[in-house]
Amino acid sequence: MMRTALRWLGEAIAAVLVVVLLYQLWIFAHVLWWIDHNPRSTAFMASGLARQQEKKPDAELRHKWAPYDRISIHLKRAIVAAEDARFLEHEGFDVAGIQKAVEKNLKKGKLVAGGSTISQQLAKNLFLSSERSFIRKGQEAVITLMIEATWSKRRILEVYLNVIEWGNGIYGAEAAANRYYKTSAANLSRDQAARMAAMVPNPRWYESHRSSRTYQRRVALIKRYMGHAQVPR
Repeated sequence: MMRTALRWLGEAIAAVLVVVLLYQLWIFAHVLWWIDHNPRSTAFMASGLARQQEKKPDAELRHKWAPYDRISIHLKRAIVAAEDARFLEHEGFDVAGIQKAVEKNLKKGKLVAGGSTISQQLAKNLFLSSERSFIRKGQEAVITLMIEATWSKRRILEVYLNVIEWGNGIYGAEAAANRYYKTSAANLSRDQAARMAAMVPNPRWYESHRSSRTYQRRVALIKRYMGHAQVPR
């Protein structure tokens, strides 16, 4: 009986490992495909659409791809200044940022901060949910390594700017620039770029709270540092 139970346990573990491996290969295949093909949708977009359609069944997302060269240099610098100042220096993970996040999580006794880089945020947006858990963070790390190993920094920033959420049903810089400033991503001014970058941590809330003190402080801080941000050419 014990031998039979152990055999079943071994087979169950082997089956789980095979499923996990196949899932990683499925993700990696997408990562390779997206080196030179633009993602049409992401896990976050699918989740956002489902959320919108709960209230309005015929709801659609606002999203239009903008090539890297057609996105304002001001927005690129603002995003890097706001989200990942060492973007060009690290290989996917900001050790100092992670240490600060770990200290904060230990203090709170739960996962409340991730210290995520742009590459990590992109990995999450493309494949994962917004759930906070150590298992999800582990998968995020694996995907980040895949992306950093196969994509250029320019491609990482291009895809990131085109898929992140910028309000209810609004994804990517082009749709956001049109929604908030009636212009294209290419024509965003320095001030407009800073204001858009300030929304990224909580876009659905900031969409209707752009007069809040927290938002205004973020805009001012981004403006202060965006001129020094280094971005891919």
